[in-house]
Amino acid sequence: MSGASAGGLSVRGVRVDLAGRTVLHDVDLAVAPGELVGLLGPNGAGKTTLLRAILGLVRPRAGRIELAGRRPGRRRHGAGYVPQGHEFAWDFPISVERAVLTGRIGRLGPVHRPGVADWLAAGDALERVGLAELRRRPVGELSGGQRQRVLVARALAVQPQVLLLDEPYTGLDLPTQELLARLFSELAAEGRAVLMTTHDLLGAVDGCSRLVLLNRTVVADGPPAALRDAEPWAATFGVSDRHPLLKLLEVL
Repeated sequence: MSGASAGGLSVRGVRVDLAGRTVLHDVDLAVAPGELVGLLGPNGAGKTTLLRAILGLVRPRAGRIELAGRRPGRRRHGAGYVPQGHEFAWDFPISVERAVLTGRIGRLGPVHRPGVADWLAAGDALERVGLAELRRRPVGELSGGQRQRVLVARALAVQPQVLLLDEPYTGLDLPTQELLARLFSELAAEGRAVLMTTHDLLGAVDGCSRLVLLNRTVVADGPPAALRDAEPWAATFGVSDRHPLLKLLEVL
């Protein structure tokens, strides 16, 4: 496991119980500034739960999490979060620009109005995802790819040191996937720590500096070229070593 500096993410010995059931146990994970790490595992492996624990939305029963040098809390100054698309109320009557601005609510607090710096941060984020020209359009009129870019801009408006992405490519066409993959690589290259859950295994192999295989605990962790053995993949996804999934190892 790579070490994470104060600007990155550190997860040590984390256990999470939900509804009396252990969802995660003994999870050790670090993402350093400049890394784009793919978090891979089957449905129910605990990937989204781990992101929620990192954000302080779920309280671990054991272990320690440090996010940009701080313990998780309500005001996550160092983190930007891109949830799955269905978690945002797209039928709410709000413009693209104001939707992006909601990403800074944690900084503003419940009674403060956005200032010049907040509007500028939202504008910069929209420029980064290529949506500046649509800033006044209602979010309900956007395509699926545009909506996903709004969620990314909303996370970037926080000006995060750590970026957490939950299945950012789901339901997107290939050009939009390529656009976002390039953006995530650029953000990591600029010194951010980026952790992304994804079912796009080939995309993760091609674009991530490290892969973490998770099924309730970390099964394997390393650069794609170091994960050529079928055993940890089979153990993570619960398949035989002859499953078609493992053909992806041929490209490593």
